[in-house]
Amino acid sequence: MSSDHTEELVWAAVAAERRSLAGLLAELPEAQWDHPSLCAGWRVRDIVAHILLTSRARLGWLLWQLVLARGSIARMNFETAIRYADGRTPETLLAELNALVTLRHTPVGTTATDRLMDLIVHGQDIAVPLGLEREIPTQAARWSADRIWEMGWPFHAQRDLAGHRLIATDAQWSAGTGTPVRAPIAELLLMLTGRKPVPTISPA
Repeated sequence: MSSDHTEELVWAAVAAERRSLAGLLAELPEAQWDHPSLCAGWRVRDIVAHILLTSRARLGWLLWQLVLARGSIARMNFETAIRYADGRTPETLLAELNALVTLRHTPVGTTATDRLMDLIVHGQDIAVPLGLEREIPTQAARWSADRIWEMGWPFHAQRDLAGHRLIATDAQWSAGTGTPVRAPIAELLLMLTGRKPVPTISPA
C-alpha cells in the first residue's frame, strides 16, 4: 500500500460508506426496496443482502453455499442474496447494516479494499436507478480503482478496457495504454466495473 493507503484508513472509509449507505436506505419508502438495481435481476433489497453476507462470510459457510451453487461463484452470490433478502424486512436489513458499520472482517481471498470497492459500486447500483445522487469519495475511488485494475474476475478490467489509457482528471491515477479517456476518478471506477460505458472518441 502507498503511504496514503493504509489498512486503517481503508477500514475507516469502509465504515463511512456503510454509515452513509444506511442513511440513504433509511429514507427509502418500502416499495423502493423492491426496485430493480443496476445489476440485472437484483432488487435493491438483494444488493443490501449481498453487502451484509459478504461483510460477514466465514469459510465454512462460503464453501457450503458454493456447493449448493454447483461451483459457480456468480450463482452463489445471486442465490444467497435473494434467499436472504426474501426472508427479511427492509427494517431488519437496515438494522443489520447499521450493526456492522465498524466490523472489520475479510472473507477468504479478499481484502479491506474489496469491502470498500464493493460498497462504493453497489451503492451506485442502488442509487442510480432510483434517481438519487450518491457521492463517491475521490480517495476511496482511487484505492478501489487500483484494486479493480490489478484483479481479474469478476471485472476483467485490463481485458475489457484494452486499448484505452484511463486518466483521472481529479486525482493522481491512470492505467492502461492506448486511446486516452479522461474523466473524474468516480466515473472511471464505474467504467472499470462495467457500470458506465467507455466514451467513444472520434479520430481527429
